[in-house]
Amino acid sequence: MARVIAYIDGFNLYYGLRAKYRRRYLWLDLEHLIQRLRRNDEIVAIKYFTALVLDDDAAVLRQQNYLNALKAHSGEKIDIVLGRYQRSEVACPHCGHQRVKYEEKETDVNIAVSIVADTAAQASDIALIVSADSDLCPAIRMARSVGTRRGMIAVFPPARSSFEIRSLIRGAFTLPLEHIRNSLLPDEVTDQAAGRTFKRPANWC
Repeated sequence: MARVIAYIDGFNLYYGLRAKYRRRYLWLDLEHLIQRLRRNDEIVAIKYFTALVLDDDAAVLRQQNYLNALKAHSGEKIDIVLGRYQRSEVACPHCGHQRVKYEEKETDVNIAVSIVADTAAQASDIALIVSADSDLCPAIRMARSVGTRRGMIAVFPPARSSFEIRSLIRGAFTLPLEHIRNSLLPDEVTDQAAGRTFKRPANWC
């Protein structure tokens, strides 16, 4: 039995699911999903990297509701690591019209640092990376150089792929629909300690 730590690129997964299946599978049970991918292994931790959205109150509520549901369902098994969203104004080069642009910051750096640090600490036997972001390639190379005994598995979200990651991690594959479909949280998740219940958003069905 191998020890596995999963590193999940939250927005890469979210937008992949949205692109392929719309909102149907956003209420995803990450712990169950990773265990389905590695049925005979011990899941040491699931690290979920994301950032809180800006300027959309309804989206913020849905996101926080989901994060709370994940923590209530999986407890200490899941570690939610937050980056940040950055708001800036950009001008159209043709007409000069100003518009607001949003960029997610720090997520790829947070994933990279975590992969390398856990490899150096021998925190698990396998790093399972759920992302198709090629910006992670330097971290994969570095982890390989400091921890040659640690295995690497790359799982691409739906509608996402990376030639660069495939070149570094043989056998990289796309997350199967069967695993997604069978890894949804209950429609209502209760945090017994806090006495709160988190419900699947109505438009996530």
